[in-house]
Amino acid sequence: MKRSVWILFSFFLFCKGGAVEPMEKTHVLTLDEAIMLARVQSVDAAVALNELKTAYWEYRTYRAELLPEVNFTATVPSYHKGYNSYQLNDGSYTYVQNNYMQMNGQLSIDQNIWFTGGTLSLNTSLDFLRQMDGSSGNRFMSVPLALTLNQPVFGVNQTKWDRRIEPVRYAEAKAAFLSATEEVTMTTINYFFNLLLARENVAIARQNLENAEKLYEVAKAKRRMGQISENDVLQLELNVLDARSSLTSNESALKSHMFTLRSFLALGEDEELIPEVPDSVPEVRLEYADVLSKALANNSFAQNIRRRQLEADYEVAKAKGNMREITLFAQVGFTGTDRRFDTAYRRLKDNQVVEIGFKIPILDWGKRRGQVKVAQSNREVTESKLRQESMNFNQNLFVLVEQFNNQQTQLHLADEADQIARKRYHTNVETFLVGKISTLDLNDSQSQKDEARRKHINELFYYWYYYYQLRSLTLWDFAAGTGIEADFEKIVKH
Repeated sequence: MKRSVWILFSFFLFCKGGAVEPMEKTHVLTLDEAIMLARVQSVDAAVALNELKTAYWEYRTYRAELLPEVNFTATVPSYHKGYNSYQLNDGSYTYVQNNYMQMNGQLSIDQNIWFTGGTLSLNTSLDFLRQMDGSSGNRFMSVPLALTLNQPVFGVNQTKWDRRIEPVRYAEAKAAFLSATEEVTMTTINYFFNLLLARENVAIARQNLENAEKLYEVAKAKRRMGQISENDVLQLELNVLDARSSLTSNESALKSHMFTLRSFLALGEDEELIPEVPDSVPEVRLEYADVLSKALANNSFAQNIRRRQLEADYEVAKAKGNMREITLFAQVGFTGTDRRFDTAYRRLKDNQVVEIGFKIPILDWGKRRGQVKVAQSNREVTESKLRQESMNFNQNLFVLVEQFNNQQTQLHLADEADQIARKRYHTNVETFLVGKISTLDLNDSQSQKDEARRKHINELFYYWYYYYQLRSLTLWDFAAGTGIEADFEKIVKH
């Protein structure tokens, strides 16, 4: 009888956890393929790209403000008919009618002067006036050429500060885009391994149910021969019920995780994804000092620290500049006026204007000085926050490096434990069939086998997750030994 039972079970005793049978349309998905799809098709990747585009065009706008700007303004025509008050020689007032049509146009070239903060403009304009009542006629006024300077003397130089802040802001945005791309990869790894573990759980549950049913049939046969107790038979029957419940629960979890990954990768709902266990991992040993130097050189955090420090300094400079306002306005050029268009450009006269205006508070009850103190206090708060954030960043990076280095050992141990637990379970099944161990020992070996398999997949997940988390912080490919770069012009204009 023992030999017949052994033959009955020999075909399944050494089988590994089977895969879930695929539907009609299946998609065998590797981790590399999932990462590639996520970087191209996921909503998170689209959000990161749009944020980069916004930063790119903001930077382009800033760059354009440093270049000459050509403007043409015109009014064609402007018609007025109404009454205005007019004072006579005797001091009394009367109303006179105005009825005229006016047109004007002006062409200007404006240039911001970044090292002084002023604006230099080159203008040419023409005005036309026609009186509709009384001595009607045309009048022209021309300004063939006028050079205008508008210069704040002690105020903050906005253009100069923009030249310091905006390039840092754009560098921060570019680094943030690369980090966001790596974070998309981290999300993909999370969803991928959730699905992988769910499929493994279904495979384990299905195999356990199959084994439980067959072991239960053997136990009933052995009970009829008086070789085991009724308690063992009942325990194996409970194992069958537990295995069926576990299979149902795991199949539901599998569907949920598959839907999540399909939605994230923007794949069709009719595809059944079959994730493949990665057959290799990038085995590298990291040094904290090296990782920290790469993070401070490449990560958007370093640019963020620098930008916020510059912005705090700018607020202090602006508050100090507002303590007194002095502006210089100067214009030199020529102007001409006549009833005819051509002579309006011939009979030219000098046209010069020089103005120096200032506003210095005599008594403001310390308002402007208080604004300076507030800006300086805010800068000190910002500096304290930046120091704390830098310390936290360095500490978190140190912990992450340690976790990654330790994870290599954890992964190797989990792999060995998985293999040993499988062998032990199959050995215990054989031993149970010949009646040398109890159902409790068999159940224990099965639980350890399942737990070892799950732990191996979890450790594999943490290894990949830590690896790409380090990539996102350092923007460095440790396996290839190169930095993570991108053609931003091509990405934005694609």
